[in-house]
Amino acid sequence: MKYKIVAVGKLKEAYLREACAEYVKRLSRFGEVKVEEAEECLFNGVPSGAEIAKIIAAEGKEILRRAEGAIIALDVEGKTLSSPQIAESIDKLLLQSSVITVAIGGSYGLSDEVKNAAALRLSFGRITLPHQLCRVVALEQLYRAETIRKNIPYHK
Repeated sequence: MKYKIVAVGKLKEAYLREACAEYVKRLSRFGEVKVEEAEECLFNGVPSGAEIAKIIAAEGKEILRRAEGAIIALDVEGKTLSSPQIAESIDKLLLQSSVITVAIGGSYGLSDEVKNAAALRLSFGRITLPHQLCRVVALEQLYRAETIRKNIPYHK
């Protein structure tokens, strides 16, 4: 089994890099974990709606180029699931593929192409998370899901 995290942008703050590294380390006891950073499309000034659409499309193409297996798209409009439900969803996805890619968009979100390619569109609720912090939350939830799946004390 392999988890692949494809996230737009680099982690700038040391505390976020450390948190991600910790959850990658924990998660790696259950299988291979790979994190890939897709280049963030930057824009000087305030982009128009059309420019935002171009940014989302370009980032989406890069995410899909790097994606493997079943895709979980982190999307504010996706399903809001409990941690046990996420674990159950992962069980179902692993019947389709031994690789699960978690797609994390940039500041403007994910393209429709990424959303449509996803086996699961997952939301962490109606709150807005910076995409860098979203990566930490995603890794923690994957680790939590694995402990639930393997009946290891952590989830409570």
